[in-house]
Amino acid sequence: MTDMARHGGTARQTYRTPRSRSGARQRAEQMHRAARQACQASRTPVRMFYKHPGKLNGAFLANLIILQVFGLIILFSASYATSLNKFGTSYEYVGPQTIYAIMGLVAALIVSRVDYHWIRRFAWPLYFVTLGLLVVVLFMPPIKGCRRWINVSGLPTIQVSEIGKFALILLLAHLFARYQKRIEGQFPGAGPAQNLKLSIFLPAGLLAPILLLLLLEPHHSAMILMCCIAASIMLVGGALLRWFFMAGGVAVAGIALLLVTRGGYVAERLQGWLQPFSDMQDSTRQTGQSLYTIGSGGLFGVGIGNSVQKHMWLPEAQNDFIFAILCEELGFVGALICILLFLLLIFQGIVIAWNAPDRFGSLLVVGCIAQISFQFLFNVAVVTNTIPNTGISLPFFSSGGTSLLMLLGQMGVVMSVCRAGNRKKADEKAAAEQEKQAQRAQEEADPYARFGR
Repeated sequence: MTDMARHGGTARQTYRTPRSRSGARQRAEQMHRAARQACQASRTPVRMFYKHPGKLNGAFLANLIILQVFGLIILFSASYATSLNKFGTSYEYVGPQTIYAIMGLVAALIVSRVDYHWIRRFAWPLYFVTLGLLVVVLFMPPIKGCRRWINVSGLPTIQVSEIGKFALILLLAHLFARYQKRIEGQFPGAGPAQNLKLSIFLPAGLLAPILLLLLLEPHHSAMILMCCIAASIMLVGGALLRWFFMAGGVAVAGIALLLVTRGGYVAERLQGWLQPFSDMQDSTRQTGQSLYTIGSGGLFGVGIGNSVQKHMWLPEAQNDFIFAILCEELGFVGALICILLFLLLIFQGIVIAWNAPDRFGSLLVVGCIAQISFQFLFNVAVVTNTIPNTGISLPFFSSGGTSLLMLLGQMGVVMSVCRAGNRKKADEKAAAEQEKQAQRAQEEADPYARFGR
């Protein structure tokens, strides 16, 4: 009460304790504040190159180089017979591939010093450029009945789908990182419906025009890989499992229906898968000869350069079926070594994604490693007739300049995220060490401080 009330006055005033704000309102304000801070941080300029790059993962780089050298050796062995027969020289395939490999490894080391947040600004532009190039491809002269390459006289041939894979990875990683709190339900008003919209419908809407243009080429293997890459990022990015599996079921049913309605192509492939030796002169020649090639290798193989099947028996020995030649020349042991090298690379990529300093870097690595994982898995499965022939190349081994450059460039992005993660861990370790030293100095100055006087 006021002094007037205490002294008998008519005016009476009581003090009320201020009403505390509800916990929900406080949380909402904290989230809005965090969102504003994140927005301001995203607007701050990012240097192209790290000022103080973290340590490079030497084991990852060594494994990558071993895989690439291994791939070039096998490519030369698998391709020189076909190259000599078609072009009069044994180096038509391995020569350009070696140049692309050197360029790609140098580019990977340079990209590893580029701040991956700087690359993020190109997510939308690269996506729309890819759509434009996929349209341009449809007006190019067909090669083997397909329009998959931009082939201009005097310039290197470009397979746009390889660029499209990274464009999709970059954009989805950017969006899932941007809407992380909404997807995970940590934003006011967020819930299952918001999760469905941002983690399923939005990626599907961005993927749909790419799939449509790839269907017109046609390039079914690239369509399958794009779907697998997108699914990996969606799953790791926080899509609810019920939405993820429902969307996956719809996607599988839609792709199956689409392929079945395209005439006898799918039926022929399925028949060739079930009976790989039924038409060795035509439709099942690749699969049948691939199985013959693998079986000829035995446990230790016939030796590097001694393959018989590469002498015009196995079609595309330098490309989609190069793993079969590896099995013939190096046997089961050589094939196992190759598989273990890929598995090690995938495991190293998972560790890098786990230790990434932020969600964007983690999803970027997940997408790049998912591409290699699915390409490797599908290629080996096709060559061994585990799944029907889909025409997917073996990463770092199969002939193809655009594919190799893009893959090595993406490995540079993975190493960039690795550098940032290692730098963060080093800074945290240094900060902890400084804190220990400061505490130790304080204790030496005042020995009784630890006992709280």
